Amino acid sequence: MKSIGIVRKVDELGRIVLPIELRRTLDIAEKDPLEIYVDGSAIVLKKYRPTCIFCDSSKDIINFKGKNICPKCLKELKNQ
Repeated sequence: MKSIGIVRKVDELGRIVLPIELRRTLDIAEKDPLEIYVDGSAIVLKKYRPTCIFCDSSKDIINFKGKNICPKCLKELKNQ
């Protein structure tokens, strides 16, 4: 992981501000969901992209009863 030299403080409510340069570079807009997880001793923020529960594809995802499914897997399910 490369350090880019930006330091931010956590406010009283536990929030940080992501610099506009990072948001533009990573195509993160207002209200975009971010995935937050821990990797060793690092906190990782990643733009959330829903994926198919069966094949992990993120292309043309359909939400069916709260589950994300891609068209290919949906077609396979219909044919069974």
